[in-house]
Amino acid sequence: MSETTSATPGQWLAGARPRTLPAAVVPVAVGTGVAFSAGGAVWWRALLALVVALLLQIGVNYANDYSDGVRGTDDARVGPMRLVGSGVAAPRAVLRAALGCFLAAAVAGLVLVLATAAWWLLAVGAASIAAAWFYTGGSRPYGYRALGEVSVFVFFGLVAVVGTTFVQVEGLPWLAVAASVPVGLLACAMLVVNNLRDLGTDAESGKRTMAVVLGDARTRLLYAGCLILPFAVALLLVPVRPFAALTLLALPLALPPVRAVRQGAAGPALITCLQQTGRLQLVYGLLFTIGLAV
Repeated sequence: MSETTSATPGQWLAGARPRTLPAAVVPVAVGTGVAFSAGGAVWWRALLALVVALLLQIGVNYANDYSDGVRGTDDARVGPMRLVGSGVAAPRAVLRAALGCFLAAAVAGLVLVLATAAWWLLAVGAASIAAAWFYTGGSRPYGYRALGEVSVFVFFGLVAVVGTTFVQVEGLPWLAVAASVPVGLLACAMLVVNNLRDLGTDAESGKRTMAVVLGDARTRLLYAGCLILPFAVALLLVPVRPFAALTLLALPLALPPVRAVRQGAAGPALITCLQQTGRLQLVYGLLFTIGLAV
């Protein structure tokens, strides 16, 4: 493919995979809800944490596009725009976009480090960027070894929620750790349904995602668990945060995608499930944030 290939702005936007962005927004919102309940919400720090999370999410999407594209694992993929795999953008341009997002995230994160004087956050930030790159990058990408969901749970659940709370209250309340569990599970659900859709092509190309390792039936069970367990966790928090029960209002949004996946939805039908999962993630996140903050 020629290095002069140039994608349109709309294609670059599609390549950023905007439907995955709830995974960046929700943990920041929930972490801010915890900070607010502790009387320590600092809105400019929350906004900067959101900038970091969004840049890392977009960066990992471009990095994934680049790495899978040059390996050829995106050549026959159903789903969002693949810039490299579809041939609309040169690999080098997509790589620059990914690295630019990581650099911008690092600069925004450095401001938070300076504001809190918590220098250990530098290590957390470096680990987050490394995790984003080595998901499909490098010679031994862990996303090809069924560890993608583990990384998503850690970085878009635990690290994002607890980190957002910490930069505002400059402490580590247990509630932030507990709140990170349902957030991480919903983020994992996005990846599980995405990998379920690509199970056949991933297996053929040698990409051993968790879906490939578990197989079709058990992956569908895993997806259902990732959508239903967050409601159970929220109910466990009701004794200390009664309004966490507000999350039950989002339960009807979980039922259609769970039903579709359990009944064997495949291919393009799973794109609808991905959209429904993102919608659930946002609504649950909003209700959970309110429930924690009140």
